[in-house]
This record gives sequence, structure tokens and C-alpha cells, in this order.
Amino acid sequence: GCELTQEGRKRGYSQFAYDGKDYLSLDKETLTWTASDGRAHVTKRRRDADRVWTEGRRNFVEGRC
Repeated sequence: GCELTQEGRKRGYSQFAYDGKDYLSLDKETLTWTASDGRAHVTKRRRDADRVWTEGRRNFVEGRC
């Protein structure tokens, strides 16, 4: 998604939710995923291991915003 900062700049982010709760979010600088709880750690490990997919998410967000 995209958001507008208080300085008027666009900022892109990649987050996933499940059942109305945060699940995973991407740190675009380190290209690592943050799991919101223990259930998300399996997916986090898969996403961290798949560098091409993660770079694709970052490029999509940065290009879109």
C-alpha cells in the first residue's frame, strides 16, 4: 500500500493481515519480513529465504508509490 507522510511524501509498504490482524510486514531497507506473532514465523522464514520474491514486493511497492 501507499500512504502520505506528514511531510507530504508518498511512502510505500507491504503488509499482510489474516483474520483482521497484522501478520507480516516487509522492511524495505533490510529486505526482511517481520512476523507479528508465532503463527507467522513459518511464512516469515519462507519469505526471507525467497530473496527474488521479496525484492519483487519491494520493487512493486516503490514503483507504485
